[in-house]
Amino acid sequence: MEDKKNKFLFPLIVMASMFFLLGFITTMNNSLINYLRDAFRLNEVEKQLPNTFFYGAYILSIPVGYLLNRIGYKNGVLTGLGLVSLGFFLCIPGVAAGYYGFLCAVSVFAIGVVLLQVAANPYVNALGTPETAASRLTLTNALNSLATVIAPLFVSILIVSANTGGASDPKTVQGPFAGIGIATLVIVVIMFFLKLPEIKEGDPAEGVVSKVKSSAYKYPHMWLGSLAIFFYMGVEIGIPSFFADYSAKLHFSFDGEMRTKLLAYYWAGLMVGRVAGIFILRKYSARTILSFNAICGAVMLLLSLVLGSMGMDKVALVLFLGTGLMHSIMWPCIYNLALEDLGPHSKVGSGVIATSVIGAAILPIMMGGIQKSVGLIVAISCLFIYYAYITFFAVKGSKIRS
Repeated sequence: MEDKKNKFLFPLIVMASMFFLLGFITTMNNSLINYLRDAFRLNEVEKQLPNTFFYGAYILSIPVGYLLNRIGYKNGVLTGLGLVSLGFFLCIPGVAAGYYGFLCAVSVFAIGVVLLQVAANPYVNALGTPETAASRLTLTNALNSLATVIAPLFVSILIVSANTGGASDPKTVQGPFAGIGIATLVIVVIMFFLKLPEIKEGDPAEGVVSKVKSSAYKYPHMWLGSLAIFFYMGVEIGIPSFFADYSAKLHFSFDGEMRTKLLAYYWAGLMVGRVAGIFILRKYSARTILSFNAICGAVMLLLSLVLGSMGMDKVALVLFLGTGLMHSIMWPCIYNLALEDLGPHSKVGSGVIATSVIGAAILPIMMGGIQKSVGLIVAISCLFIYYAYITFFAVKGSKIRS
């Protein structure tokens, strides 16, 4: 047993580094929304397009799952890293060509992120016993969260504060993006020479599964879990995407640099929660923790809206950002519950589940449309629907097998 643990330790560390990169890129993209709005003079809907182009790439997750069956995890990770590096290099001429040139470059590194996401999650899930899978995913997601704290500071220091002339210049992203492209290229070279154990479908490391069905598509809880991921992305991305407008409604006049720094507290909440979750998920079930966090997140948001309307602006702002603590371990809990009992269908199932990350592409821009036509508070209130479904999946949906 000790040999098996040692065998899985190194690949787990490697995958954890992948999660750090995923978290950094994802949060950096989201943190740039309000900066790009000013730089390119965008409206409420247009400013959400970076999320649409980035998360829209997750529609490719199912074919990526089949691709991984043919090329394996390591080749999938190498291909993903290569596309990430290429995408960041393409952003340099892309941003000079205008907003849509920049978005096209974003879509290239987004496809690379999809490859990494689909490969990393089931691989971590398989590196040990099924009983501790949620805890392992939470561990790797803790590093993901560390990156989400660093990324807004990266945006604030190297991009936002670099505009000394007052007006936001979109070309400011070129230097930092080139640096990320070079760093990712170095990781590609290192990864090429690393030896990672290839876990085959049906390997005992994925757990002994009884009554395996003929296809991943025949598991209802996988589809319900995919929808839970869809709504979870609306929750996780919805808060930071609407933070600038909500803080303005609460009568705070933050500049772009201060907004970006304050958002780091939201992502820090995710990091703290995920570190704690490593231990909590060894004591309590993923279903219990997921339902508790979804309900508490909804309550915190409700209190923020109510207290904000009563003039208690500071408390409302703290509660709004504090929802990050409740969002912290939703992803690994949902993901683990959705993949439960899939066994040899885990790679394809991971592709199906990852497709639902497009919720971050669809839901924020839909909410932006609602904000434009009805108002900010109505748009933010959509999050209560997302919380409700996540609670349903935790309590009931994750148990359905036929």
